[in-house]
Amino acid sequence: MSTEGSTKAVVAALLANTGIAITKFLAFLLTGASSMLAEAIHSVADSGNQGLLLLGGRRAHRRPTAEHPFGYGRERYVYAFIVSIVLFSVGGLFALYEAYHKAHELHAAHGHPADSLLDSRWAWVPIVVLVAALVMEGFSFRTAIKETARVRGEASYVEFVRRAKEPELPVILLEDLAALCGLMFALFGVGLALLTDNLWFDVIGTALIGLLLVAVAVVLGIETKSLLIGESASGAAEQRIASAIEGTSGIQRIVHLKTMHLGPDELLVAAKIGVLAADSAAEVAQAIGAAEASIRTAEPIALLIYLEPQITAESAPGAR
Repeated sequence: MSTEGSTKAVVAALLANTGIAITKFLAFLLTGASSMLAEAIHSVADSGNQGLLLLGGRRAHRRPTAEHPFGYGRERYVYAFIVSIVLFSVGGLFALYEAYHKAHELHAAHGHPADSLLDSRWAWVPIVVLVAALVMEGFSFRTAIKETARVRGEASYVEFVRRAKEPELPVILLEDLAALCGLMFALFGVGLALLTDNLWFDVIGTALIGLLLVAVAVVLGIETKSLLIGESASGAAEQRIASAIEGTSGIQRIVHLKTMHLGPDELLVAAKIGVLAADSAAEVAQAIGAAEASIRTAEPIALLIYLEPQITAESAPGAR
């Protein structure tokens, strides 16, 4: 995936969520609807998350240092993990707390507290705001889908989220999907509350938003944790690397091959390769150099390559 594509999706989501957050806060101030407050906080959390993703992408491009010789590519994973924590705490837990708080108020006021949504002359403003937010969020989601389609190949969206090495697009996809579902829950809660004069629907909508955000945050946390620990290259990429090594003259076989992503666009390749005992040091060095060049041709993101020779007694069948 190109960095440009992920940045475009992040910026589109940031602009959409900033505008949406402002309108939701205005709607909450006018009506006091808890669903609107939960959604407003959700949009603020999403806006902050997109800012974190942009910051992580920028910091990941710093040059390697003596203290960090492999560079800073994994900073993108760190910031994506922080995003999951923010979404869980600021978005999900706040919405659940707001649902509990409103439920307590309703119970104490026998279903109709003073200055409630039903008594406001702006009671239908949230409906307008939510419909407008659905349109804006839809455009953001469309951009994320469009950018994802360029890189996911034949994989399903679930497989893409689970296997992608670039954290930005999976995060934006899940956040935008959660935002659209959250808006539907808010529309359900506020709409039914106004139609039935029953504010418990608003509470239910708020609780559903909280549960949704917690679930999405957990999924994001699990996926980004795996990237933080260090994931190998995809099976197809490892096969290309193995073919490049085995197809190099002077290399008899691969004893073992290990890969690890140092960042979305940086791959570490380490392998022990078999060479003949009769080969001179110059011939072994030449074979290793040719193998490294072949690996970089087959897998351009293989920036760090370490090949260790091991003497093989005789040529393996079919070896060059």
